Amino acid sequence: MSDDCLFCNIVAGEIPCRKVAETDTLFAFADINPQAPTHILIVPKKHIESNLDLSPMDAGLIGEAYLLANRIAKETGIDKTGFRVVTNTGRNSGQMVMHLHLHLLGGRPMNWPPG
Repeated sequence: MSDDCLFCNIVAGEIPCRKVAETDTLFAFADINPQAPTHILIVPKKHIESNLDLSPMDAGLIGEAYLLANRIAKETGIDKTGFRVVTNTGRNSGQMVMHLHLHLLGGRPMNWPPG
């Protein structure tokens, strides 16, 4: 955990959020600036800055994150119409918080290419 990390503080309960799901290793909550009707952030409880900081030991964690995204998609009903899972790496990609996170987006048509 990083004391100055927004997402670490949310996971620790120090900053309020609308929690959607939690496992032993992951925490999911509603984005405060949603880009779609359903916009959930899925973060590892362990502080990992970005995709570039993943190690082979984290492979299971990433699999769990995608399975949690699927579960939430089914629970919210966006699995019926389609959804997007996005991970940004670095400032130029749009990563605003330097703590690895998946964006689960759905509930509206998604354009391609993104950005």
